[in-house]
Amino acid sequence: MPPPAQHEEFDAADGEASKYAEHAPKLAEFLCSFHSDDLRHILLHPESTLHFPLVIDFAELLDFDPGLAKILYNDPKGFLPYFDSAAQRAQSEVLCILKKCEALGNPDEPRPSAVQKGFVHVRVNVCGSPLEFPESSPSIGKVRVKHRGILLTLKGTVIRSGGVKMIEGKRWYQCRKCNCRFRCYPELEAGNRITLPASCPSMSSKGCQSASFQLIGDSITCHDYQEIKIQESVQLLDVGSIPRSMPVILMDDLVDLVKAGDDVIVTGILSAKWSSDVKDVRCNLDPMFIANYVRRTNELKSGIDIPEEIIKDFELFWAENRATPLEGRNKILKGICPQIFGLFTVKLAVALTLIGGVQHVDASGTKVRGEPHMLLVGDPGTGKSQFLKFAAKLSNRSVITTGLGSTSAGLTVTAVKDGGEWMLEAGALVLADGGLCCIDEFDSMREHDRTTIHEAMEQQTISVAKAGLVTTLSTRTTVFGATNPKGQYDSNESLSVNTTLSGPLLSRFDIVLVLLDKKNPKLDGIISSHILAQSTKAEENKASDAAVKSTQPLGIKEWTLPCLRRYIHYVKQRFKPVLTKEAESVISGYYQLQRRDGTHNAARTTVRMLESLIRLAQAHARLMFRNEVTRLDAIAAILCIESSMTISAIIDGDGNALNSNFQENPDQEYIKEEQKIRDKLGDYLY
Repeated sequence: MPPPAQHEEFDAADGEASKYAEHAPKLAEFLCSFHSDDLRHILLHPESTLHFPLVIDFAELLDFDPGLAKILYNDPKGFLPYFDSAAQRAQSEVLCILKKCEALGNPDEPRPSAVQKGFVHVRVNVCGSPLEFPESSPSIGKVRVKHRGILLTLKGTVIRSGGVKMIEGKRWYQCRKCNCRFRCYPELEAGNRITLPASCPSMSSKGCQSASFQLIGDSITCHDYQEIKIQESVQLLDVGSIPRSMPVILMDDLVDLVKAGDDVIVTGILSAKWSSDVKDVRCNLDPMFIANYVRRTNELKSGIDIPEEIIKDFELFWAENRATPLEGRNKILKGICPQIFGLFTVKLAVALTLIGGVQHVDASGTKVRGEPHMLLVGDPGTGKSQFLKFAAKLSNRSVITTGLGSTSAGLTVTAVKDGGEWMLEAGALVLADGGLCCIDEFDSMREHDRTTIHEAMEQQTISVAKAGLVTTLSTRTTVFGATNPKGQYDSNESLSVNTTLSGPLLSRFDIVLVLLDKKNPKLDGIISSHILAQSTKAEENKASDAAVKSTQPLGIKEWTLPCLRRYIHYVKQRFKPVLTKEAESVISGYYQLQRRDGTHNAARTTVRMLESLIRLAQAHARLMFRNEVTRLDAIAAILCIESSMTISAIIDGDGNALNSNFQENPDQEYIKEEQKIRDKLGDYLY
């Protein structure tokens, strides 16, 4: 609490920063002009909250007064306290206006009382301003000494989140000789240590040179304090680069805004923390980022720019293929892993898995996931790892790991001790929240490690109770796994026996495809010719790139990797497919037929299989660029499920996805498949 006014007061930190005091009226004018509504909301807010954020746009300040914006950019540490003081002045002006309005209004009408708040913190949002350029918004790995002291913006993923603590922010001292009272601020850079002045800072004409001070009772001001660690995005790194991390300090209203796994944009000041003093040991400086503003970007994870021209190309593509929609779909699928010949079923399953369905929330708040999971089981050399890596490139957020190099803590979350405090560090599934988690060599995981991901795959959460930390983290991720069979695959045994994976874990995968490398002289000749032609085609593409770019007409002639990424992202954002009566009839009939069959896998043909059918049908509708799930989508989902080895095949009993190739006339073949399914379902259709 502040000391009485009859004593001389002095702020020990005011020496250099006082040059900005003349800008306080201008700052208050800016806040009143652009943020009067925010100030009014703060004044009318109940007193239950201690700290209030006032978010300003740097772009608006730049338009209002470029000089003030330049000072804020070059010296935020000295300038931001005056912005907070200007917020107090602006509050007073808005409060006067509110009281005048109350006096003129109806006295019988109840109105919330406006009260000036003591702690209003100005937060700077740089979105849409020049500060988003790489010079003032570098990646974490490219932060250097030249960035110290300026208003900096960092983007990354929260990998570690500490608990909220209390930290000292200010103390009042009194000189024993002249009774001068002054404030001292702890230094975060020195472990929040307070350094007293060498002599009394009194500005009296006599000049007190005393060095004897005493702490004033009940004068300590404290703040909420939290330390997190953010890591740069793996997708933005070159091959072989190690992702770098940066500790970030959050204070007051910023604490507990983010958790492990969140994507964030942090604006603040780069500083350095001194290591503890040890005799005859060199003192090191560790980078530290003091946050001024934190913005969660979980809803904006994609980072994929889709121009209007590209969207028109998508619409034109489907307009051209309106008469033969399945042929158009197959053109898209051929762009997935083009170096691998055929494997139509696998490429369709990969596309449906990446696109996914729509999450359903019932009246009680129970959520049914919309993200499908997929597992590839196959002999070595059948392209499983290539599909995993290509799928990771197609996803806007992905994490790749292997079962041999992952533990349950590495996949979910682990508790680590840092500076005497336990913190949670996010694993692969949490970091892939909202994206794709690829796990190769799934069979190499220990049984205990596999069971830890059951909750993450079905409930899409991870419940943690470690080292006294009890919480729940979000894992809305698609799991794409690949595994080898145990020895020679035996088609007479169950999938659980062939893969050593438990039934409950297999039941969580919507699609499980088996790739068996059987001898087929005709197919071997076609595959060898395809592989040899890939190198020749790659050289021809490099030679003609410039000519194609300058002369290519409007429309999509080839579905390249960037085009596929944009398409998958666009259909996921635009379409929320709804089942039609025809689709419901087909899905319901197939489910009842599977339940009636005596040879089915009872662990799989439960409600989970029905949910998988709905997810895949919705994903196929998105792939087909529409908002309705038709009979065609339902049948495509059934054929995909039929290829999966988790259920008994009633309609198509091949079971080896390695032999599935693209058909010459898929639309005509669909008519035959539809009739076959209608004959099988019979009375189950309505």
